[in-house]
Amino acid sequence: MPKATKIDEVALSPDGSQVAYIVKGEIAVVPAGGGSSSTVSVASKLELRDLAWSADGKRLAFIADLPGDVPAAQVWIASMDGGDPVKHAELKGYVQTPRFSPDGTKLALLFIEGMPRVAGPLEPMTPLAGVIDEKVYEQRISILDLATDHLTQVTPADVYVYEYEWTPDGEGWAVSAAQGAGDAQWYVARLYFANAKTGAMREIYKPKLQIAEPRVSFDGKNVAFIEGLMSDEGSTGGDIYVVPITGGAARNLTPRIKSSPSALAWTGPERITFAQDVDGNSGFGSVSSKGGAAETLWTGEETAAPAGDGWVSSRSFSGEKLITGVVRQSASVPPEVWVGAIGNWKQISNVHSEIKPGWGEMRNVNWMNGSTRVQGWLMLPKDFAPGKTYPLVVNVHGGPSSACMSRWEERFMSAQSAMGYFALCPNPRGSYGQGEAFTQANVKDFGGGDFRDIMAGIDALSKKYPIDQKRIGIRGHSYGGYMTMWAETQTERFAAAVAGAGLSDWLSYYGLNDIDEWMIPFFGASVYDDPAVYRKSDPIQFLKNVKTPTLILVGDRDGEVPMPQSVEWYHALETMMVPTQLVVYESEGHHFYRDADRRDYMLRTLRWFEEWFGKVN
Repeated sequence: MPKATKIDEVALSPDGSQVAYIVKGEIAVVPAGGGSSSTVSVASKLELRDLAWSADGKRLAFIADLPGDVPAAQVWIASMDGGDPVKHAELKGYVQTPRFSPDGTKLALLFIEGMPRVAGPLEPMTPLAGVIDEKVYEQRISILDLATDHLTQVTPADVYVYEYEWTPDGEGWAVSAAQGAGDAQWYVARLYFANAKTGAMREIYKPKLQIAEPRVSFDGKNVAFIEGLMSDEGSTGGDIYVVPITGGAARNLTPRIKSSPSALAWTGPERITFAQDVDGNSGFGSVSSKGGAAETLWTGEETAAPAGDGWVSSRSFSGEKLITGVVRQSASVPPEVWVGAIGNWKQISNVHSEIKPGWGEMRNVNWMNGSTRVQGWLMLPKDFAPGKTYPLVVNVHGGPSSACMSRWEERFMSAQSAMGYFALCPNPRGSYGQGEAFTQANVKDFGGGDFRDIMAGIDALSKKYPIDQKRIGIRGHSYGGYMTMWAETQTERFAAAVAGAGLSDWLSYYGLNDIDEWMIPFFGASVYDDPAVYRKSDPIQFLKNVKTPTLILVGDRDGEVPMPQSVEWYHALETMMVPTQLVVYESEGHHFYRDADRRDYMLRTLRWFEEWFGKVN
């Protein structure tokens, strides 16, 4: 299968004249108008990440991870005058999100001192052993004085900071933060102003749901952010709000928008520009902080998305166009860096000029489930020929607050297509792309309307495409793993199933996972306070209906959906004499990081469908 080289980030200089991105372990810096690139690297070839420009565009900060099982990192700054990059700090613990102060004399960082693992719920959890204490590692904003290289931890020791942005006067930051363990408390984070000298924090806004992307206006008087029903930190969607930095009522600027904003930036004194998912397509829009209808700037079936915080020039100067930097790709075009005015980008990188797709055409499809319009992506079998029937594999995305889009790295769908299958990735209710009401439409209804949306898609597409009705499979990871387990309790239509990091038993899951706060917005209460609302969506309650041969895959250090959920489903299916197999990947978390494990996961999945499709008469 054609494999693309990963382009990790795109960071545009504030004046829009230069763009930096990371590829093949080096930082490439290219004029935004095109031209020859220069490279920034460190002698030891460490893994580089988290690019950040100074306000004047003359310096570029980045993080270099040191090798080893326990996180440690160096903080580097490269000058654009051509000199060698300079190391300013080496820190034991997890470091991320460097940001220059407005005057350029300091560099703020998010730092978890002594953290024994990489931060985040998707990472492999530290195994429990011995007496379990309640030690909590808090992520704090720290300031690195660039004249002395002295590091000071500023925000309180009992508060976990998730995101932040400097105020224009350099006196503080707008931050999203919460007290307690970072992985779980993100779901109840609030918006604060933090004083850069004292660390004192003043609450600005308590949201009803989850928040992300706090951004301070040019005059420092307002903070814009995204609030919505989000199931995973980093998977952002919702409505755009603005609130005074002194506190007060927050105003929803996009209350009826039929899309899901995912990133935003102030691009004028009263103007906010944002990236969004629009019915499975990529898009950009603009809205006034004073109110009024949002304006659509561009939409396209290919994904043109920010790949980092610095995706837009700092402001649109009089008579000049706003410059943006994005990674642009689709299922048929590999990713490259593009820079320019929105919708009028110019390709800057040329990493994948020789790569061509080895799979079939991807189509944006939609169907109706009663009065609900549902969208998804269907990849045709490679060398598709009318007059012949083909198997179908349904790939349910994670989340549920997420969405399938047209990207080059749709590994499972492209592999299924290459094997001669149709591959469908539906965006049922609960997904991003059709507005916040659609995203919230599966609240207290997991496995209800969302499952019916998926099944309606299979029915609708079966009328338009030559799908072999005896050879339909389903797979997914996380929420997709849950939906796979649920689906096989509700129908015998699937010939084979693959459940990755699936959730089989809500009662036991609630007591095992590391992020239990995520369930409250979706179910309204804990499983202990309202077991009935969980029971009706619980696969284990309907176990005896299962007949589908099921492959179960999971990492042994998964904190989001712990391994025992997969073990429980495996044991249950074995007891019911359903053909099943369980594979546990050592030292992997919710997401897999070893290339060998990802490859094994893929191959086992494909072989499972091949085996059981082959047994259908």
